[in-house]
Amino acid sequence: MAIDWGRVAKGVGTGYFSAKIANTEANDKMNGEIQKAAGVNFYTNRLPEFYKTERMREKEFKQVASMWGDNFANAAADEGWITGDGNAFNNITSILQKKNIDKSFFKDKKFSTYAERKEERLTGIQDEERMITELSSGSSKIGPMTVRNQLEGLTKDKTTIEDAGTGAATTEAPPANIPGTPIVPIQERSTMEQEPISGTLFTSKAPDVEGVQARYKHIANSVNELGGYTEKIVWGEGGQMNINLFGDRRNEAGAHIALANQLAIENPEEYNQYNAAPAGEQWLKAITVQPFENIASELKLDYETGTGKVEALIGTPGSTLDANKVLANGLTINDTILRSLDNIPSGPKGEINQLVINRFVENIPAELQITIGGRTENYKQYMSNLIGIRSSGFWTTHKV
Repeated sequence: MAIDWGRVAKGVGTGYFSAKIANTEANDKMNGEIQKAAGVNFYTNRLPEFYKTERMREKEFKQVASMWGDNFANAAADEGWITGDGNAFNNITSILQKKNIDKSFFKDKKFSTYAERKEERLTGIQDEERMITELSSGSSKIGPMTVRNQLEGLTKDKTTIEDAGTGAATTEAPPANIPGTPIVPIQERSTMEQEPISGTLFTSKAPDVEGVQARYKHIANSVNELGGYTEKIVWGEGGQMNINLFGDRRNEAGAHIALANQLAIENPEEYNQYNAAPAGEQWLKAITVQPFENIASELKLDYETGTGKVEALIGTPGSTLDANKVLANGLTINDTILRSLDNIPSGPKGEINQLVINRFVENIPAELQITIGGRTENYKQYMSNLIGIRSSGFWTTHKV
């Protein structure tokens, strides 16, 4: 039987064109789905996160510039330390606890400005938006794999991207434990675990020729600025501070400085000359003021702290209060004060922290009295004598 090749060819051709039309329709549908998903992601996630990060980046830049100057802030941004993740200031502060700013790094260098870096980043996000628009125009007729590859080259599967204005390679995946992390965050820099590499704007600290005394002076100045104890601290030729220059508040100022300095010595990773002052102030109030406020609160009496000239007060001036009075916890006022005294820390070398003890005694109300062996005496004077007499056995029963 003869084969009608003309009919066969016609049938094959008809089948081919039908399949071609179906495949084109499928490709167009796939293109549309990819383009739609990319557009939705860009306008609902990528673009809002970009502007959110940009606002944080501006805030970080201003924080760094206000502390170390515009030139350093621009250098830090170019080196990838100002990222928009909200941690720039703390990261740089942590680094500078261990490192110094390398002044030679700035020699013969011109750094980009914040405005220039911002403009470059805006250009980048506009390029992304333009790509989204072009891919969704429907006239390119490119295949689904090409669409997917070009879109993923901008967003989802991108593993590294140059952060405009920093030159630092970053990863697309944000750390899950940081709320509000931007879509394209800078690679996280853990300053507690990593050291800056050589050739950056940081360098190793030179030996501290002033040593402990220099740190002590910095902390003392920060404490004085926070507490407003005196207009200016005057240092003697031997680097000693005249505590009497603090006037009526000399005991408070001395104790504040002692505790802030102790925090910086014992926890150098957490406390420096800036944050040790407020932390020391809180600690000082907790161990030299709060115990007396608690006693007064239970007895429904007013309490005021003391100074070098004004006695601490509980209740009405001129009244008396028995230190052997039992409180709600079953302890007497005397027992409560002695237990509070135990909370005063020893000095860095285990020594008695006399400055803090002086402030504690200063805050004992003048109205308190104690009767021992039938003899009644002023409780503040009693405690002051007891603490001061080393042979009294007081220090063998108290840890300070």
